[in-house]
Amino acid sequence: MLEKKYFYSLLLHVIIGVLLFYIPFLSKLYGLSTILFGLLYIVKNQNKNNEVLQVAAYIVGSEALLRMTGGTISYEFSKYGVTFFSLIGMYFSGFSKNALPYWIFLILLIPGVVIATAVLNFDTEIRKTIAFNISGPVCLSLASIYCYQRVISFNQINKILLFCGLPIVSMVVYLILYTPDLKDVLINTGSNYQTSGGFGPNQVATILGLGMFIFFSRFLLESKTKFLFALNVIVFIFIAYRGLITFSRGGVLTGFIMIVILIFFLYNNSKNSGKGKISFLIIFSILLTLATWSYTSSTTGGLIDKRYANQDAKGREKESSLTGREGIIENEINNFIENPIFGIGVAKGYELRKIQSGFVSVSHNEITRMLAEHGSLGVMGLLILFFTPMILYLDNKQNVYIFCFLAFWLLTINHAAMRLAAPAFIYSLSLLKVKISD
Repeated sequence: MLEKKYFYSLLLHVIIGVLLFYIPFLSKLYGLSTILFGLLYIVKNQNKNNEVLQVAAYIVGSEALLRMTGGTISYEFSKYGVTFFSLIGMYFSGFSKNALPYWIFLILLIPGVVIATAVLNFDTEIRKTIAFNISGPVCLSLASIYCYQRVISFNQINKILLFCGLPIVSMVVYLILYTPDLKDVLINTGSNYQTSGGFGPNQVATILGLGMFIFFSRFLLESKTKFLFALNVIVFIFIAYRGLITFSRGGVLTGFIMIVILIFFLYNNSKNSGKGKISFLIIFSILLTLATWSYTSSTTGGLIDKRYANQDAKGREKESSLTGREGIIENEINNFIENPIFGIGVAKGYELRKIQSGFVSVSHNEITRMLAEHGSLGVMGLLILFFTPMILYLDNKQNVYIFCFLAFWLLTINHAAMRLAAPAFIYSLSLLKVKISD
């Protein structure tokens, strides 16, 4: 029964991907339905099984797909959605009084917002600009307050991850239909918009990297039959392949690192009999990875090898390994040094870069952005975010995903800042108190 339900869930999302490609106006309907049906689902069940996290996970998994197909009401639709459902979850199920670190983190953001209202240029839409820059940290705070030490079963957390993974399947189908033939679109080793559904490769690869991890964890831990094992392996291969051909490395490498962390954690915490099975799966995973890479190398004419070797199409090494982002990072560090107490104010970094160095790109690095715009308060906030899950782990060793979630958050905010709701939401899952025995 569960096997059929899982298969039909995947099939439904394959169909959704096809429909969104051939009937584009359905995208807005799809986006709205995630909110409406999600709300009904939560209210009907009174959030007894943390349905809030399932709905929020689905919103996170569908974010890039909705953006590339024009299905969002606003660009920050997913962050607002996760924030809204976190509040709904608190209404139904309350929150831990020990979640004080995340209330403190929220308070630490306030001075940067106040400063921004005074220093942003006259021609800047202040409310909209501040909301765009602060929505990620606020989303993370409220999701974390809801999740803080909330007891959840291992089956429930796998269900949450599945809810996140299903719309990623739809996105992969959409990407396949968008670029059925790679010959005409692969002309260099830069990030490729054509293989990313015409949308930002960085964001698409981030979500695909997360999808890689989700379906890898399912074939590792949730494949009770040979059919399920084969099905999860196939889905993993398709997601990994589409992730690679975006030619955006950050998201794919993040997914790969999460997988390595999960394998290491499971192997290190298994008994001798379990280590034998995991050793077999490690060998299988290595062979699967090599086969996927070889196929990708073949279909891209070797360009993918050059991309990950930081070379151009002619095999010459590129000057920058961070596609020019070093300048932005350096600029933000200098702003922090010059304004170490309260920082320069939320969103002011973009304006100053434009004046000081000609950079007109928003920050790709949430860490240096926090330092520049919030100063020493940003340092305190980052320390709270980094160390709180580590401390909780001492009494939460059954959350086998905790270091995977932390790695996703930390690596993603270093190459894609908090453009997506994913790093905020996935971070919050590291705070859950998981009970495998249940």
